[in-house]
Amino acid sequence: MDLAYICEWEKWPKSTHCPSVPLACTWSCRNLIAFTTDLRSDDQDLTRMIHVLDTEHPWDVHSIRSEHSEAITCLEWDQSGSRLLSADADGQIKCWSMADHLANSWESPVGSLVEGDPIVALSWLHNGVKLALHVEKSGASSFGEKFSRVKFSPSLTLFGGKPMEGWIAVTVSGLVTVSLLKPSGQVLTSTESLCRLRGRVALADIAFTGGGNIVVATADGSSASPVQFYKVCVSVVNEKCRIDTEILPSLFMRCTTDLNRRDRLPAITHLKFLARDMSEQVLLCASSQTSSVVECWSLRKEGLPVNNIFQQLSPAVGDKQPTILKWRILSATNDLDRVSAVALPKLPISLTNTDLKVASDTQFYPGLGLALAFHDGSVHIVHRLSLQTMAIFYSSAAPRSVDEPAIKRPRTTGPAVHFKAMQLSWTSLALVGIDNHGRLSMLRISPSMGHSLDAGLALRHLLFLLEYCMVTGYDWWDILLHVQPSMVQSLVEKLHEEYTRQKAELQQVLSTRILAMKASLCKLSPCAVTRVCEYHAKLFLIAASSTLKSLLRPHVLNTPDKSPGDRLTEICAKITDVDIDKVMINLKTEEFVLDMNTLQALQQLLQWVGDFVLYLLASLPNQGSPLRPGHSFLRDGTSLGMLRELMVVIRIWGLLKPSCLPVYTATSDTQDSMSLLFRLLTKLWICCREEGPTSEPDEALVDECCLLPSQLLIPSLDWLPVSDGLVSRLQPKQPLRLHFGKPPALPGSATSLQLDGLIRTPGQPKMDHLRRLHLGAYPTEACKACTRCGCVTMLKSPNKTTAVKQWEQRWIKNCLCGGLWWRMPLSYP
Repeated sequence: MDLAYICEWEKWPKSTHCPSVPLACTWSCRNLIAFTTDLRSDDQDLTRMIHVLDTEHPWDVHSIRSEHSEAITCLEWDQSGSRLLSADADGQIKCWSMADHLANSWESPVGSLVEGDPIVALSWLHNGVKLALHVEKSGASSFGEKFSRVKFSPSLTLFGGKPMEGWIAVTVSGLVTVSLLKPSGQVLTSTESLCRLRGRVALADIAFTGGGNIVVATADGSSASPVQFYKVCVSVVNEKCRIDTEILPSLFMRCTTDLNRRDRLPAITHLKFLARDMSEQVLLCASSQTSSVVECWSLRKEGLPVNNIFQQLSPAVGDKQPTILKWRILSATNDLDRVSAVALPKLPISLTNTDLKVASDTQFYPGLGLALAFHDGSVHIVHRLSLQTMAIFYSSAAPRSVDEPAIKRPRTTGPAVHFKAMQLSWTSLALVGIDNHGRLSMLRISPSMGHSLDAGLALRHLLFLLEYCMVTGYDWWDILLHVQPSMVQSLVEKLHEEYTRQKAELQQVLSTRILAMKASLCKLSPCAVTRVCEYHAKLFLIAASSTLKSLLRPHVLNTPDKSPGDRLTEICAKITDVDIDKVMINLKTEEFVLDMNTLQALQQLLQWVGDFVLYLLASLPNQGSPLRPGHSFLRDGTSLGMLRELMVVIRIWGLLKPSCLPVYTATSDTQDSMSLLFRLLTKLWICCREEGPTSEPDEALVDECCLLPSQLLIPSLDWLPVSDGLVSRLQPKQPLRLHFGKPPALPGSATSLQLDGLIRTPGQPKMDHLRRLHLGAYPTEACKACTRCGCVTMLKSPNKTTAVKQWEQRWIKNCLCGGLWWRMPLSYP
């Protein structure tokens, strides 16, 4: 467990911290972190702001002016990581969503209010989606065996079983409030008392049961009082939200029942369910000014003994013993230093005894530990159920020597730097903490948890988690923290191998995600940087090909089940003729008729296809050169087949409107560039297509490709820039010190070899990578950039035709690689 980076605010006067202000921090499955700080100065108050950052560019923090009137007490992301709830000490709850799908532009159209009643716990309603990870089956071939869907009911359903969206919150005075978002945009809110006798609720947490009920745990802060549990059922009756509550068994903490220790730990400081969907296990922490004890409890069904008299009177009672629900303590720690924050894992590993045995057999540790932060600045990872320490991290610069007695240590003035809020990432391989100086620290948590694993096993665990992210659609940045450059090659190969073992339909669904995953892995290795460009070009080619083919319309409506796009693929695969016109004759050209304006609007995309084919063919003779991206396309039959189909489509469209054809600069006026390129492309495709035998390109083809530069001007392709993110620059054991709002002058990552066209200097013309338009050196249009691959595109579409809209819909929410969009500031010369 070591520090990856620390990000701090610009130096402010020391008197600006408000130690009494609670901090909130939450981490989304898209690796966005939202947090609050306790910094104040005369001209600025950061305590009412919500700060959102992407873990790859932590200095690029976006602060939302939340307009909360009191300190923010809770923050909570939804399952998809695109909406955020915030609640404050005045009872106001706001629901934030991304404006224009930008991760640094937020708006709050809806919310709810329990006036003057501080919110202590907040959660989105459960949407009924729950996966289980089967670690013991990590060697199985199908993803369906490794990650299975668990039967789990949503908290509330609409007509047809669709889960209803909304949130639930608990207030200090013992009220539970539920707000439901109707599809029309209207909010139904209802508030109800948790029980008849309302009391103060200092701490609360919310969990969900498989049957669709909600369980709320509350404590009044005193360890002499019981921890109460309530079942909450939400329903909609006559267009109104209705809440029914029921009392469940309560418990007293074990450390307070002991007479000698009762007064030593007067307060309960932390109360958490072990997971949002595990309402049977709860973690409690009781503290004094200097020490804490943590306990883990479990709710079990137990039989009630029945007196013999009743058994004789009614034999049925004797057969079926009545049961009762009872809390039983699972484990407790000895006296620890005072706990300041707790973070729980989100990996869905089930926690029965057999599963724990499996975890120890397979040595798979991520997701088994929860994190405790202490007031002396240390962080311990302890086992979720047995609470035994698994890993320790000291945040102080000088590690303390074990044999030095405590008295000798110089007394520091004021409290030590410690985390006031912590969160584990979705794969439990990283931990973020916000300390009492407002700084954000990112810790790596090794998947081996300090145990010695052999390299093959460690690689298999990382592969298993990458597959989990591929299936769920979560972002995998936190896994990349642990990938060494030497692992990249084998991880990419094994990932591909696992992918090819899946069913064809699942492969089709995951085809773009695996390309994005391979690209991000290759970024970490200096020798694979050209592969990154190739994977991104392939993502672009797949998207462009499916968009262009989807524009084709059947001529008569009662055509057989094959769409024109499928028919085009079939005919191009069947006819291996090198003459483009002979392939065209076999197609129904009336299916290709499009509006003239539409064709003109697609010219930039068609130009890219033409340029790409020319670039690939021209690089065939020197295919061994590792510094030129595009090498892997020359042996990739599917991609070459796609390009061949597109060349045929472009040729037909060129007959309708010649100005939409790709423009080539040729040396002779009479040369037909399209048919020349199609001929060479077909020959190359025949060498490596999937149906036929693969062979090396023959001498004549290589000679003809050698002559291409003397016949046509070879374009320089605009590959994606090498990303300026952190993950490829983080060295083990060397944490980076960053400042919010200031891009770091980091040492160039190992990937910045002087590659053709990959290096960007500040004044160089920029490119809209998705619309293939030149933006100029200092674009006047507002642009957005992808947080993962660095791809840049304009916010507003310059063209309003339906075909262009169809193309833009492919990447309006996320980049083609799955990364989130971030609005770029305008740059000036």
